[in-house]
Amino acid sequence: MNAALQTPPPPPAPAPEPAGLSEGARLVDTFIAPTKTFTDLRRNASWWAPFALMVIVSVLFVWVVDRNIGFQKVTENNIQMSPKAAERLERMPADQRTQAMDRQEKVTRYISYGFFLFILIWNVIIAAILLATFKFGASADVSYKTSLAIIMYASLPSVLKSLLGIISVAAGASADSFTFQNPVATNPGYFLSVADNPFLYRLASSLDIIMIWILVLTAIGFSSVSKVKRSTAMMIVFGWYVVFVLISAGAGALFS
Repeated sequence: MNAALQTPPPPPAPAPEPAGLSEGARLVDTFIAPTKTFTDLRRNASWWAPFALMVIVSVLFVWVVDRNIGFQKVTENNIQMSPKAAERLERMPADQRTQAMDRQEKVTRYISYGFFLFILIWNVIIAAILLATFKFGASADVSYKTSLAIIMYASLPSVLKSLLGIISVAAGASADSFTFQNPVATNPGYFLSVADNPFLYRLASSLDIIMIWILVLTAIGFSSVSKVKRSTAMMIVFGWYVVFVLISAGAGALFS
């Protein structure tokens, strides 16, 4: 009788949820254990830390180029990449040519220092495109905020490319061949002349080690936060990249 009236023992307390990653740990794990970073985005899809790091390194890179090469030379190199633009400039009278170069130099400087704004806009657009593709093409359960966070963290290897550019320019890289589009030899296009064959140059430049790393991380990110297979995620991400490269190379060849 007494045993029947005894109060049953309380249920065991639920196991505490594992603590999430700090922002610093996320940044580091993106390079050494990316699945940890992207899985943690389910808990908190903030993306300010990788973007802030990219902004700081981007501005520092531009500043180093400004001090060591100068935007007059950068502008001249940019014009030489487009034979049509160089030809139009050569046909101008001397005074008009000087004014046009001065204007172009200012525009190049402003765009370079503010390029992080283009990075933000570009990532916002790419996040929307990939979100729609994964949702409707692979039935992925991903929010837009998470998609944008994946893109931001996956883009972190671009910081390494900027750091390599800083080291190269500070060490005395040739000013005659420098361009922001291809500052270091991470792809075959670095060794080609865009003026000789714009289409081939852009195709070769697309085979960039850093860019491929970013694409792989992007696929890992979408696979980690959803039930999409890793192979499917790779096909979607690299498929869109191929489309972009072909359009970009075609447009570059047409207007160069």
